[in-house]
Amino acid sequence: MSNATDAAAPLSDVTVWYLEQTSPADLRPAGAPEGPVTVVRAETALPEFSRFLYTAVGGDIRWTDRLRLTYAQWQEILERPGTETWVAYESGTPAGFIELEPQDDGAVEIAYFGLIPAFRGRRIGGHLLSYGVARAWDLAERHPERTPTKRVWLHTCSNDGPHAMDNYLRRGFRLYDTRTEQEPDVANPGPWPGAHA
Repeated sequence: MSNATDAAAPLSDVTVWYLEQTSPADLRPAGAPEGPVTVVRAETALPEFSRFLYTAVGGDIRWTDRLRLTYAQWQEILERPGTETWVAYESGTPAGFIELEPQDDGAVEIAYFGLIPAFRGRRIGGHLLSYGVARAWDLAERHPERTPTKRVWLHTCSNDGPHAMDNYLRRGFRLYDTRTEQEPDVANPGPWPGAHA
């Protein structure tokens, strides 16, 4: 999905890593962070909230693929059977999220995962990832129409945060593929111009 702005932007090489777990026993949970952190499922499919999380978490690491979606397209993604969004809160404030997307073959993709920059480096990410992966493994218990989970997978890239890959490996994910792709070399979208300066 590209537009004229992307077409005019110079391209840069991006390394994409694919990781997986093939058994619930693969998960190595992180310790709980200090402080009042809770993880709650966002059970109402609400594009406004989902877009807030997406831009707040991904604005400084070039998450741009969903920015062009219409409200109806965003709603359609959130309402896919079995799709879940789990949100970490610290003292009542959203700190990050993990979005689970089940697939027909018993795989569950971690479509998005990350923390708002102000909450990074405080052990919340390992906790949220551990919790979210456990929910990927037991997803069919909440959605009996889904095939029981046989595999949890994700991809990350060289544009992601510097601690992302280490977090995935520490949680028991294994690398199974590496690719190099070209992406438009565009500015980070922010959640708004000047954020994270």
